[in-house]
Amino acid sequence: MVSDRFLKYVPRMETNMCGICGFAGKQPENREVVLKGMMDKIIHRGPDSEGSYLEEDVALGFRRLSIIDLDNGSQPMKSETGDVVVVFNGEIYNYKELRAELMEKGHTFQNNSDTECLIHGYEEYGTELVQHLRGMFAFVIWDRKQKKAFGARDHFGIKPFYYAVLNGTLVFGSEIKSILEYPGYAKEVNLEALQAYLTFQYSVLPETFFKGIFKLMPGHFMEFGNGILSISRYYEATFEPEQGLTLKEWTDRIDKVTKDSVEYHMISDVEVASLLSSGVDSSYLVSRYSGKKTFTVGFENDGHAEISYAKRLSEKLKLENISNTITPEEYWEVLPKVQYHMDEPLADASCVALYCVDREAAKHVKVVLSGEGADEFFGGYNIYHEPFSLKPFRKIPKPVKAVLKGIASTMPNIKGRNYILRGCTPLRERFVGNAFRFSEKETARILKTPAGMSKKYIGKITGPFYDKAEAAGYDDVTKMQYVDMNFWLIGDILLKADKMSMAHSLESRVPFLDKVVFETARKLPTEFKIHDKTTKYAFRECANRYLPQEVAEKKKLGFPVPIAKWLREEECYCRILRAFSSPAAAQFFHVERLVGLLNQHKSGKRDFSKKIWTVYMFLVWYEVYFGNSAV
Repeated sequence: MVSDRFLKYVPRMETNMCGICGFAGKQPENREVVLKGMMDKIIHRGPDSEGSYLEEDVALGFRRLSIIDLDNGSQPMKSETGDVVVVFNGEIYNYKELRAELMEKGHTFQNNSDTECLIHGYEEYGTELVQHLRGMFAFVIWDRKQKKAFGARDHFGIKPFYYAVLNGTLVFGSEIKSILEYPGYAKEVNLEALQAYLTFQYSVLPETFFKGIFKLMPGHFMEFGNGILSISRYYEATFEPEQGLTLKEWTDRIDKVTKDSVEYHMISDVEVASLLSSGVDSSYLVSRYSGKKTFTVGFENDGHAEISYAKRLSEKLKLENISNTITPEEYWEVLPKVQYHMDEPLADASCVALYCVDREAAKHVKVVLSGEGADEFFGGYNIYHEPFSLKPFRKIPKPVKAVLKGIASTMPNIKGRNYILRGCTPLRERFVGNAFRFSEKETARILKTPAGMSKKYIGKITGPFYDKAEAAGYDDVTKMQYVDMNFWLIGDILLKADKMSMAHSLESRVPFLDKVVFETARKLPTEFKIHDKTTKYAFRECANRYLPQEVAEKKKLGFPVPIAKWLREEECYCRILRAFSSPAAAQFFHVERLVGLLNQHKSGKRDFSKKIWTVYMFLVWYEVYFGNSAV
């Protein structure tokens, strides 16, 4: 655990919540102008200052949001010999230990920044540097002697990293919009990404919605030299349950590593606050941190339940709560801005709420803590209870299940139908993550899929991960966690946390998503994740130590965005109808089938709100990046 003495005497760490961009290899004409254009596109990530480095084969750009070591730490940063240059977005939590280790090996430091640890760490360990890091990061190191770029992304994908190889040049950035400024790139929609998005509600493939632009996946690093790109995986989050400990012992372990991680995340030269919803994750977080402020948003339709709860808990913990109510008009107004900052379409309706609460927080502070990751690590989603509720189906022979599934599929949408369908469907076919919007059959019905595109795409995406999970002997709950950590967490949860906060020049820190915390979480047996009707069992026991019982045991709820209700109101219905009838919609979809979904929903016959919203968010995104929409 981090002691007060450690916090007092630790060298001041320069935190690099910012944006990075650049290119290596063959250089374009007017490259100074090109680099400046790329940097300007992500000025919201770092409005405090900028820096650039250019030489014969490389151009590196940096936008800085000053949090720690406010007077130092300019980037790009060079080694004392000038042979190693780095641009870095993130925070290395173990920089003190790494710094001491490198000094023992003879390295001389010029400042107290964690950035310089990357420089000397690369000089000492080469690409093995990533094995020594604890933190959230995306960085690129230029090795002048080898004329090689080395880039890496953190273990869980907290910080984004995009790249493209264009005419033998590596182009990279914290956001796609930087790469779009590079003169060698021509915008084109990736139809395979759209096809998968309709099922998952987020961009799930390594290749983004912009054809030819890719994500460097979490736990991976890249090397680029002589026009050749190679990518390697250095970390994979796997589970290995440890038996023999009691509930109290597990609770003690979780509480200790969580408290330790929260203290690391509180290190800052500016005030650190926290986001607070009515859920147990953020509530437990604020009960363990030393900040003074919390921020909450709610909707008029929920009776201000989120805000009322947050104010009561904040008062109990002697914290100040600052809240804001989102009106329907405000929600719809910011949608283009949200899709612009996301870079790729995201149909998670809570994204707007996050955008709004981050906007409010940014008026008061530069840094907030947030509770992402606890559900994936400790088994918190309600769907993780499903393997237990479907136990009766395990005794039914497969041929009988096939018959039952066939009968249920022809039944009207009545109570119990979905239970039978899910019980008769293997896990790898029914679970692709916390969001499932259109099945492959439904996608084929609404999407104008070009000839040659695979109509059986879901299994190709999630299948390799199920294969690994089955080979490792995971039970069904752990399989679901493993799939979520490799898809939902990366493509939805963490991406919106980063993009929505940085849209307002606000740093978001996620203490649960820490390598050391996961070392405890990965060993937690399933009986301490799912118990009776409770999810996140041991984690809730931790929260019970500091929170009222009704809070610690509160059922997992999504953010209460009333999309289904709004889409039945005339104004919103007409707004969606116009989008579904647009030339852009006709380019990608069978318009009459989209309108049919909308009309059925409006009539109240079925709830198609999530499907409708998924298509509509793509169309909003498309108008922003390929149409004439201004943000």
